[in-house]
Amino acid sequence: MEPLQKISGGGAETLKNMPPGSSISIAYHPNFGPHDDLIVLELDEKLIPDVLNERMVLRGQPDEDAVLCTQSKTYAMKFVGTSNSVLLVPPENQSESYENQQKDDINNTDEKVVARILKVVPGSLELIEVSPKLDKLKLLLLENTYRFDENDMEILEENQESRAGLYNWNDLIDNIQASDEELRFGLEALSAVEINGYWRLVDESYMDMILGMLLKNSMLNDWTLNALNEDEVVNMLESDGFPMVLARHCLHVYAKQVKENDGMESCVWKLDEKRVCIHFAREILKGGKRKLESFMEEWRKKTPDEMQPSFDLMEGEVLTEKLGVETWVRAFRVSSLPSTPAERFSILFRERAKWDWKDLQPYIRDLNVPGLSAEGLLLKYTRKTQPSPNQDPVFSAR
Repeated sequence: MEPLQKISGGGAETLKNMPPGSSISIAYHPNFGPHDDLIVLELDEKLIPDVLNERMVLRGQPDEDAVLCTQSKTYAMKFVGTSNSVLLVPPENQSESYENQQKDDINNTDEKVVARILKVVPGSLELIEVSPKLDKLKLLLLENTYRFDENDMEILEENQESRAGLYNWNDLIDNIQASDEELRFGLEALSAVEINGYWRLVDESYMDMILGMLLKNSMLNDWTLNALNEDEVVNMLESDGFPMVLARHCLHVYAKQVKENDGMESCVWKLDEKRVCIHFAREILKGGKRKLESFMEEWRKKTPDEMQPSFDLMEGEVLTEKLGVETWVRAFRVSSLPSTPAERFSILFRERAKWDWKDLQPYIRDLNVPGLSAEGLLLKYTRKTQPSPNQDPVFSAR
């Protein structure tokens, strides 16, 4: 009589440690079934630490395709089916241990390891790095911008009357498909400020008032615009009726820090010439297009004497057009355009059927599509023509 053979269950660890060229028997797990709640995810090796340390999160509303975010990147998830039989073996500590009796031709084997199959996998999810979906962020923050008529300290500190159109950090990460790092970058790019726990955009007219008062105080107090003492600026703006948080925000928006607070002295800031000049240019062009000469004249009057407004600063801010012998300028801000390349190029070619490269570049320079270079974007969305080698290329819609 042949000896009875003992069968032990081999979990995923057993398969992982199998040497090349070896084999193992398989059997159905007692809980074998479709298990639709289990999905196989294929990962790049560099992402494994994020998974093992639970640094990944799924984000997206019920009507959106979910994305997977690490601390710094966003990934779309694509299901890829397979024609091969992929068998899912659970970890050993999740495999129910059982013994069976079975005849075997090999008499000198006392125990046989069998891998127990929990389900047959029809395919897996692949991760594709994508750009964060930040257009929605601006739309949400525009629902309730901070305006001059909110300038009440009690409201500023205890704004509990209504949360309509107000979003704190948790609200934003629930609504925006972006990693934490990308979301913070998006808030900074929009010049958003956290007030009473909610992220807000400040109305441009109100920011104009604060900046104007800062420049006025700099003249009255003989402050140098290259070395503004933060405490002095903030205290003076507070005495003029502006909340402290917005006084500091004004420095963050229009200046660069040149000296940090060392515990003894206040931070020192330098007004950013480009940011200040662009601010006043935007104010002028709110009224519509202007003749270039008239625009430049008013622009020079509005900007501080220490600054030299140059038309080169207006890249990505304005478009020019020839009407007869005169040149006109009008606002056309890259910051107002969508970040999705297809939508961006569609708007650009509705604005102009043909673009010279020097005019087009400022409006696509910020586009960032993982795995696709700037040249690749142009090949995908534009048609390039060049009348002669000495002329700049012209781009039209593909």
